[in-house]
Amino acid sequence: MDNQNTIQEMIFGIHPVLEALRSDQQVDKLFVARTGQTPQLSEILKLAKENSIPVLQVPVEKLNRITRKNHQGVIALISPVTYYSLEQVIPLIFEEGRLPFILFLDRITDVRNFGAIARTAEAIGIDAIVIPSKGSVSVGADAVKTSAGALMRLKVCREHNLKTSLEYLKLSGLKLVAVTEKSNVNIWDAELRGPLVLMLGSEDDGISGEYLKRTDIQVKIPMIGQLGSLNVSVAAGIAMYEVVRQRQ
Repeated sequence: MDNQNTIQEMIFGIHPVLEALRSDQQVDKLFVARTGQTPQLSEILKLAKENSIPVLQVPVEKLNRITRKNHQGVIALISPVTYYSLEQVIPLIFEEGRLPFILFLDRITDVRNFGAIARTAEAIGIDAIVIPSKGSVSVGADAVKTSAGALMRLKVCREHNLKTSLEYLKLSGLKLVAVTEKSNVNIWDAELRGPLVLMLGSEDDGISGEYLKRTDIQVKIPMIGQLGSLNVSVAAGIAMYEVVRQRQ
C-alpha cells in the first residue's frame, strides 16, 4: 500500500461504503475489485458517478495489499478536505461584495506541484480552486502535507464536467484567462482587475484545446532564456501575484 493510503482514513466493505456515499462523508476515491457486479456494487458505482468520485477498478490483490480485513471488493478513501460546488461558492462571493478570483487547474497530476500551487493560492486569498474529478491529482493527505496545510483552508471544487463549469463561470460574469506559452499577449499587458478565472494546465501539454477555445483571453509569461516553459507551480505563482498586483 502506498504512503498516502497508509495515513489517509479509509472505509471498506459494501455497507460501510454505501453509507459513506449516502452521507456527508467527503470521499476522495474508490477502489473497486474487477469482479462481477452485484446490485449493491452497482449502487455504489451509481452514487460515485452522481457525486463525481473517481473509481479505480483494480485486481482484488490490490485491495488485499491496502487492507487485510474483509473489504468485500470495495474500499473508499476519505478526503481530508471538504469539497464545494461552484454554485455554492460564486453567489456567496458576490453577496459579500467581493470580486471572485478562481483558480482553474486542468489535469495537474504532480502532488508537489499541486501542493505548491495551493500554498500560494491560500497566501493570496484565492476564493476557490477548481479541479476535474478525473485525470487530476488526488486531494489526499500527501497533497495537504505538501501544501503545508493550505488545502485545509481553501475551497476546492471538484467538478465532473469542466466545460459546464466554465460556461457557468462565464455566465456569472467572470473573465476566463488562460496562462499558456502559445499566447502572444504578455500577462503584464492584460486587464486582470475584474471577476476572474485564472486557468493553468497539465505539466505535459498545458490547457486542453476544448477549454482554451472557451477563454476570453490567453496570456503568456515572458521568457528570456532558452527553455520554452516554466514549471506549472512557478507559472501559477507568477500569474496569481500579477492579478494581486493589478487589483491593488
